[in-house]
Amino acid sequence: MAETEHLVRLQQGTDAWNAWRGANPSVCPDLCEANLNGASLGGALLAGANLSKTNLGRANLSRAILCGANLSRANFSKATLSEADLSETNLTLANFTKATLSQANLAKASLSGRSSGRQILAGQPSARRISARQI
Repeated sequence: MAETEHLVRLQQGTDAWNAWRGANPSVCPDLCEANLNGASLGGALLAGANLSKTNLGRANLSRAILCGANLSRANFSKATLSEADLSETNLTLANFTKATLSQANLAKASLSGRSSGRQILAGQPSARRISARQI
């Protein structure tokens, strides 16, 4: 379960969240299993956070910094992750159905496991599907 203090801080907005993260660099945010459906998190500093099993459907994560985060089993259905930094993240069994990942950084991200046989890695009108084995 998500740490209540972390959820409250995130709900104060990206600027307040980023200021708190800057003042508390040793804190590893725990947002596990949170419902952040439709959240506006563009540019949020979420590096190293635990977002496993979090609902981020329809969320705006454009330019968000998620490097090193645990995003296993997270739902990104219809989310916008344009220019997001997803490097070195754990994306095991994450759902990217109809998500937009244009210019997102997926370097060294773990895409192991499959929930429906394929991972959705592009949100273009004719979405390109890439299986975990192809990465």
